[in-house]
Order: sequence, then structure tokens, then C-alpha cells
Amino acid sequence: MMDITRTSLGVISNDGKNLYVNWRVTGTNQVWKIPGALRFPIQLTGGEESTNISSLSIDGKWLYLSRDSKGDEYTGIYRQSTNGGVLEPIIRKEKVKASLQWVSSDNRSIYYRANDIDPKNFSLYKYDLRSKKAELLVDKPGYWFLEEVADDGRVLVGRSITNIASEYFLLNEKTKELKPLIGQGEEEEYTVRFGSKSDEYIVQTNKFGEYRQLYSFRNGKLNKITNEKYNVEYFSMDRDRTRIQYGVNENGYYRAHAMDARTFKSLTLPKFKNADHVYFGFTSRNGRYSTLGVETAKSPRTNFVYDWKTGRYQQWTTANHPEIDTTEFAADKLEYYESHDGVKIPMLVRRPTKCFKQVCPVIVQFHGGPESLSYPGFSPTQQLYIDEGFVMVRPNIRGSDGFGKSWLNSDNGPKRLDVITDIRDAAVWIKKNWSKNGVVPKVGIMGGSYGGYATLVGMTMYAGHYDAGVASVGMSSLVTFLKNTADYRRKLREAEYGFLDKDMEALEKLSPINYLDKIQDPLMIIHGANDPRVPAGEAIQIHDAMEKKGIPAELILFADEGHGVRKRENRVLKTGHTIRFFNTHLK
Repeated sequence: MMDITRTSLGVISNDGKNLYVNWRVTGTNQVWKIPGALRFPIQLTGGEESTNISSLSIDGKWLYLSRDSKGDEYTGIYRQSTNGGVLEPIIRKEKVKASLQWVSSDNRSIYYRANDIDPKNFSLYKYDLRSKKAELLVDKPGYWFLEEVADDGRVLVGRSITNIASEYFLLNEKTKELKPLIGQGEEEEYTVRFGSKSDEYIVQTNKFGEYRQLYSFRNGKLNKITNEKYNVEYFSMDRDRTRIQYGVNENGYYRAHAMDARTFKSLTLPKFKNADHVYFGFTSRNGRYSTLGVETAKSPRTNFVYDWKTGRYQQWTTANHPEIDTTEFAADKLEYYESHDGVKIPMLVRRPTKCFKQVCPVIVQFHGGPESLSYPGFSPTQQLYIDEGFVMVRPNIRGSDGFGKSWLNSDNGPKRLDVITDIRDAAVWIKKNWSKNGVVPKVGIMGGSYGGYATLVGMTMYAGHYDAGVASVGMSSLVTFLKNTADYRRKLREAEYGFLDKDMEALEKLSPINYLDKIQDPLMIIHGANDPRVPAGEAIQIHDAMEKKGIPAELILFADEGHGVRKRENRVLKTGHTIRFFNTHLK
């Protein structure tokens, strides 16, 4: 199963002849060039560290790339010829996170952000590619980002207030003056782009309802231009601002849409039969070509390139699944369980064929975020568990994205105490409702990041409800997590979990490490040693505490990984040990 790979959606050249993608067929994510539809890719980067595409120059001669070291997320920015060759460092500093924000239309400069002045704050820079000198544009407290630079010189920048709320400004490059645009004095979710008119902006927000919609913003007024029944998850525009491309999340299924940026009338897009997901990727710098991803439960994502001029589309990549018949893969079914307070919690369920009639062990997997969601689609890893005879359940508990603003915000700060019970209630409901003839299914729990935290909650606060757990890169204490997470992340994460200076009581109540006296079932903990988000100390401290109390626990620490497991050999080990653990304790 680990040999099943797919490329990223990639970056298409202006002439539509080359697609630059990420592909981890070698074991790590590297950059490849596909010189034509369904042509074999040419490898451009290599080594043991993952390399990712950030952008392509207007003239198509240069790729802009990012790379960190052993998953530490202190990414540097590099430039490489589209013909391959040596990577030219633009910025790479110890303990500094830098990321590309924009490439100028004249190919002379790029814009980037970095926390090199103060680890807690991100500053904005303009870098001259000829003189190789960086000009400081914004040096103020906060998590700053640059959204766009218009050809007429307007610069649109923003500052994150929380993990999802932002405020936007217009930046005068010469004077460095910041003119407030939208979001000041609020804690609302905004994403903003320049519109087709010089005084217009296109705004994505859920300020006026449960779901994110698109608005035209002119003269201080927001006028709705979409009326979707679900979240508008993302949007983009071509550089000439003639089109708006966006995606809608319909109960976890992604649908691609487009409209004229001047009239806001819908544009016709290709239809893909039996597709679970269709979504946009990158649009060429001249606006003619866009990449489209198409995915089903039975097939990995396939990449297409759509020509807006001719209205034709062409397949560029094909699935790589040697000696595996993916048509036999199990598909997700949307079901619901009921919480103790009567709320229906959506969950995606995959079953082995035999488990439709007989009782089988169940693994409940919680997603990360927590402002994220589990969505249906192709998953070789899920299929490995299906082949081992496990029923796989992936809930979207309160606090998940995609189900409305109220659902998303229901677990913020101390409110988490009221809904964290959704983790327990999944096991309670499954054992009650999936029992047959007196046989009660054993139920395991697992997840990564916030899902790892949810696993630790399930095994400690709600001990006895789950029969075994595997926690990956999860927080064992919200207090030590917030104290030790990377400086640039702390403020945004406090807005989600609670503030150290005023919510300490709730943070302690929500910390799994404070409930070790209750734990009674086997637990395995997996972590990356270089994790800047959830430091490895979170795994080590709960493992050590369990050992001192004589409670059996396994700890797997990857020396060359960070927040998650990226390298192929490590993913094989992680998955293999997890399956071994659940086979031992759930059967």
C-alpha cells in the first residue's frame, strides 16, 4: 500500500507544456517536471529532506522552493532553474521560518515573510533578485502575511488575529504606511483578494451566517456574490482578474466552481463522472491554464489541466498503484452517532465486507486541527486497517470545520469542557448500537496532532471506554504545550485552547496528563523529535509518568521527523507498529 503515490496538483507553465509537481515516490517529497501530458516526470530535486514548490516566475525560467531540516518547519526559500541544477538559497537562517508570499510580474523581486527579527512575529520583506538585498516592509507585532501585489503597485497585506480570524491593510511600499481595510476591531474570518475594479475586493467570510460565502467589497460595503448552502472553502483569481475560481464543501465532498469576476455569472466547467472530489489547483501566470484534481474512493487523485481559452481539458498524471486493485477499496458512508446531550455527530464509516453482518473491532480516528475535518476519499492507509478486519470510524466532532460557524466555534477556550465529551460518546454509542447477540465490539482510538490529543483524552479522562489507543504528535498537557510550542504559534493557539494568564483552571482540567490515575488500557505514543508545534516533550512526559505509575505504554520517537511522519520508511514503521498494536489489543 505504501507504494501507492500521487503527485501534487502542481504548477503549470504559461505555454501549457510543463507541469511542475511534488512527488514522494523516492521516499521524500521532491520536485519533478512533467514535460507534457502523461509524460514520465523528470526529477529536479533530491536528498533526504523534503522540498516543496512555492511558485514559478512569470517568464517560466525559475522555480521558487522551500525546504526544512528533519521536519523542524524552519523553512528556507530557494530558487532553481526549471531545467534543474543547484538550488540557490535566498534566505535560510537557523531557527527562522521563512515563506514566499509573492513573485513580481517583472521577475525582478519576490516578497517573503520571516520571523528573523523576533521569533514571535513575522515581518514582511521585498527581495531584489539582482542585488540580492532584502527591504523590510512591515516590522510590527503579529503574524503578518502578504496576500497580493497588484500591477498598479497596490500591496494587500494581512495579520492573523487567531488561527482563523484576520485583519487586512493596504501597504504603501514607499512610505511603509499601513491603511486599514477590513477586520480591524473584529475577530471575524476574512480572506481578501483584489477585485476586477481598482476599488473592489473579493472577500470570503462567514461573518453574516453559518457558512463562508464570497462578497464584493466596495466603498465599505459587502455585497454577497455566492449563495451556497455549504462552505465556500477556498477561492482564487487569475492575474488579470477576469475569473473567480472557488470550491464548495458539500458534506465533505469538494466541488469546483467558477464565475466571471466582472458580472459574477457562473462559468461552465468540465464534468467528471463519479468523482467524489473536484478542486482547483494552480492557475498559470497568464491565466490560460488551471490544474484540476479529480478523486474517488476507488482511485487516487488524477491531475487534469484545463484550457480556459479552448474549453478543453487533458489528463496529465495517472495513478501509481503497483500490483494493487484499488477498485476493491472500501468507501466511506456518512452516518451519525448521538452525544449524551442529544446532538447528532457526523462520522465517516468504512467496513470490511464481513463486518456488515458480524461484530468486528472498531478504530475511531480523530482528525487534527481542531479547525479541520475528516472527509471521504481515497486512502490506502485506511484500506490497510480494513484489510486487517477493522471497522474505521472518523467523526467530525464539535469544533470541526465545514459544518457551520457555530459548530466550528463550539469548543473554543473553556467551552471545550462542554463538548470534549463527544470523544467519549463515540465509544459509548458504538458499543451500545453495534453489539449483536451479546457480543460487544472492542473499540480503539487513534489520531494525530489534535487527534493525538483526543486519543489521550479518550484514554485518560474517559478511561475504560476505549480498549486501546495510539496517539501521534498529541498534546498531553495544554499548559506545557502552550508554554513550549514555537513562539510564533503561541498567541494563535491560545485563542483556540485558552489563555495561560486567565484560563489556567480550564487548561488543567482539559490536560490528559492530570488523569493518569484513571488510565487502565494499553497506549502507544508516537512523536517526531523535531516537532515545533507540539514539542516531543509532550510525548515523553506522559510516557515517563505512566512508567513511574507502572502503567504499560509504548513510545516511538522518530529522530528525523517533526509534526507528523513524512518519510516513507518511517511511515511504514508507524503504520506497521500501529496495526500490530491494535491486532494485539482489540482482537
